[in-house]
Amino acid sequence: MRDEFFGGVRRRRLIGSLGALAGISVSHGLFAAQEAPVHDRSAHMARMAATARAASQPRRASYEAPAVQVLDQFGREIAFDKALDDGRPVILNFIFTSCTTICPVMSQIFMQVQARLAAGSAHVHMVSVSIDPEYDTPARLLAYARQCGAGAQWDFYTGSTESSVAIQKAFDAFRGDKMNHEAVTLVRGARGKSWLRLDGFVNPETIVDAYRAIAT
Repeated sequence: MRDEFFGGVRRRRLIGSLGALAGISVSHGLFAAQEAPVHDRSAHMARMAATARAASQPRRASYEAPAVQVLDQFGREIAFDKALDDGRPVILNFIFTSCTTICPVMSQIFMQVQARLAAGSAHVHMVSVSIDPEYDTPARLLAYARQCGAGAQWDFYTGSTESSVAIQKAFDAFRGDKMNHEAVTLVRGARGKSWLRLDGFVNPETIVDAYRAIAT
């Protein structure tokens, strides 16, 4: 099944622009409650356009989750590596709740992944890590999770700036500043296995196919 997935992806053009993300809209105010400063938005929009053009073929990568302490959206403290090693396959991304460009798209992609997995979503651990932990308290992450309609399988993590940066660096996602972050989705089948990295905006179907291929 893994070979079929990689062969299929080579034939499938990944999403190249925001407008091509079928069924995904950020214009209806779903994430409008937490606005980013206006002066930051132009640079972030430019980053979003670059991200939309940067969708690439999935690739294998070896990452090790750091043993740093994080808080989930309910305020429960846990070591991040332990959170990922609970026996379930993992689908992971990076967001921050005041983002009005890349993150709403990434979150809506995850919402569609959740919907496509349906009852099977209970068997996967969906993880969104905040790259703005100073602002993203557990309470703000909980409100954001509720806006996303996140099920019990989807956790949102925050913590100290140091822990967030350590996690971003461990997954080659640290770009120095939250306004420079890029869309990336990471999928792992089991503890000790390699990760599948999908850069840029990819459609939910591609993520679900990756999960099913790597988790079997």
